[in-house]
Amino acid sequence: MPNKKETQRMDGIILEALPSTTFKVRLENGKEILAHLAGKLRVYRIKVLPGDKVTVELPYPDANRGRIVYRKK
Repeated sequence: MPNKKETQRMDGIILEALPSTTFKVRLENGKEILAHLAGKLRVYRIKVLPGDKVTVELPYPDANRGRIVYRKK
């Protein structure tokens, strides 16, 4: 498993909300992935809805799963 420093961050848009704070996200390169909320978003109860722009952290570039680390305004 890669370190935090080896992760890649990409911007995307939430397409669909799924159970267990999981979301379908379309990245800026057109790829669709599944992403879950990072701990800080859960702790501070940041609401994420379809259509929101977010930053997703991927463990490596061709990953199919990631985590949402920031919700843009």
